[in-house]
Amino acid sequence: MKKKMLLLNTTVLLGLGGVLSTPTYASTIQDMESQKSQIQNQRQDVQSNIKAASDELARFQAEQDQMKAQLERLTIAEEENNKKAQKTEADIKETSKQVEQLEKEIKLLQEKLEKRNDILKDRARSLQESGGNVEYLQVLLGSSSFGDFVDRALAVSTIVDADRGILKETKNMQDELKTKQADVKSKLASLEDMKAELDEMTVQLAAQKKQKDALAKELKDKEAKNEELKASLQAKDSSLANEQSTLEQNIKDQKAAEEAARKAAEQAAKEAAKKAAEQAQKAAAAPAEKADSSSAKAEAPKASSNDVAPTSAPAPKASNVVTVGNRWIGNSAYVFGGGRSQSDISHGLFDCSSFVHWAYSQVGVNLGPLGSVSTETLKHAGTQVSSSQMQPGDLVFFDTYKKDGHVGIYVGGGKFIGAQSSTGVAIANMSSGYWKQKFNGRVVRI
Repeated sequence: MKKKMLLLNTTVLLGLGGVLSTPTYASTIQDMESQKSQIQNQRQDVQSNIKAASDELARFQAEQDQMKAQLERLTIAEEENNKKAQKTEADIKETSKQVEQLEKEIKLLQEKLEKRNDILKDRARSLQESGGNVEYLQVLLGSSSFGDFVDRALAVSTIVDADRGILKETKNMQDELKTKQADVKSKLASLEDMKAELDEMTVQLAAQKKQKDALAKELKDKEAKNEELKASLQAKDSSLANEQSTLEQNIKDQKAAEEAARKAAEQAAKEAAKKAAEQAQKAAAAPAEKADSSSAKAEAPKASSNDVAPTSAPAPKASNVVTVGNRWIGNSAYVFGGGRSQSDISHGLFDCSSFVHWAYSQVGVNLGPLGSVSTETLKHAGTQVSSSQMQPGDLVFFDTYKKDGHVGIYVGGGKFIGAQSSTGVAIANMSSGYWKQKFNGRVVRI
């Protein structure tokens, strides 16, 4: 009988154990765990897309920052060039007034000299009529022009001292005015050359600024779209996170409920076993055996991480005059007369000749005083060579607003690098188009 009761107790416990591990419990938890895993995978994809969007946004931001810096340089260059243009226009107006005034003075002087010419001729006739020197009269009356008359009159030794003094003083005044007029006209021509270059440069800079503004707008639009995508992905991730949290809570609640049910069943089994034992004890007068209980263990999910350390490669360093200026491509602006101070150089503000001077200084070659460098000084800085023998590092010259008005450094392949009025420092093609038309064949080897 005792053996029968032991067998009964064991059977009850095993039966309850079977109830606690029913397929319904395992299936419910498994389904929720599977759904949770799917959501986690979706979140990983969404977070990966968020990271890609963030990386793209950072790249756009870097491009935009660079573009803003370039636009600031162009703004500074435009302001400086406009100031120089305004000053040049003012100088031209002032010089024009000076020329007009000198021409009026010269005209008045010529009228006075013509009157003196008539007076001197009358005096010469009077001198002849009174038996004076015939040679003197022939010299004066035989002059081909007023200037010739003055020269002849000064050469005649018989002219009275008073007349000689008047003529000499008048001629000196006339020569001085002519010299001033020639100087002023020369200065005016130079100013007009400068004005022509500044006008061309202002037009090109305006076009460049318009292009940069359009590109900046494009970058801004892309940035807005990327931000919108990123916000959408973050909202999706937040939604998935909520779903995941709900599932995790449901799993936790389900496990708690099943655990409570298991404990209740276990307690019921104990009580049933105890009751059966008591009944068996009464029947067989033998001590009841207590049933052992078993406990379930829950496994905690393991988390994993996969951090990737960013790597970056050092930027290549320029090593010669052909490539040393590449650092300014896209980071500079053309300023007429710029590049002759450390402040201008630090901000990438050059004109063509100051850029060439800077580039050669970076490789240890001095092309003369920075403050006075120009295309005129550079074309005499080295040895003239034939354009058919042109090689990288040679200076090449172009006839723009004047002869030899622009200079750059030949880089090979029919191209040169220089500070261009339309782009700042850039590499341009001199084998076709505008620069081919402007290249005058002058090549200087330093």
